[in-house]
Amino acid sequence: MTRILTIIAASLTLSACAAYEPEPVSPYQWQQRQERIERQEAERLRRCETMDQQSERYARECARTGASQ
Repeated sequence: MTRILTIIAASLTLSACAAYEPEPVSPYQWQQRQERIERQEAERLRRCETMDQQSERYARECARTGASQ
């Protein structure tokens, strides 16, 4: 009984972490998605420009594999 409850609790916890975003089905939805991604990336780059490049936060949030920053 305890094992079953543990499995149920673990599955509920893990499923709550996964954000569900349905795939766009129309060209308009794909365009909206692409524009949202571009806005998020531009915002991330603006934040990185103001951060101390020696900080741990900069290394965590701004360093990208293959990026030349």
